[in-house]
Amino acid sequence: MTGQEEPRSAEALMRSRFAAFKAADAAWLLRTWHPSTRPKRLDLSENPRWRGLQIVDVVDQGADAGVVEFRATYLDDDGELGILHERSRFVREASRWFYLDGDLLG
Repeated sequence: MTGQEEPRSAEALMRSRFAAFKAADAAWLLRTWHPSTRPKRLDLSENPRWRGLQIVDVVDQGADAGVVEFRATYLDDDGELGILHERSRFVREASRWFYLDGDLLG
């Protein structure tokens, strides 16, 4: 993801972060995580095999905030299909979007 254009919306950032999880690109994930909630490091050594992303809902909360609800499918170590369903919050500061946090659903 390094060298890519900055996402222009919360949804675009969500899509780029999914691609980064799929590619195990911890640098991009940390770069796009808001400093107030960002972990010091991110270990993706046990990252599942991410398969697909479905955007369920996008809520524009103004020019500087947004919410993206998504379902991401993955295969675990046993080859079982799993689904991560989350409602994520994003903020924009200094013309850059950041992932803030999220609530797991279902």
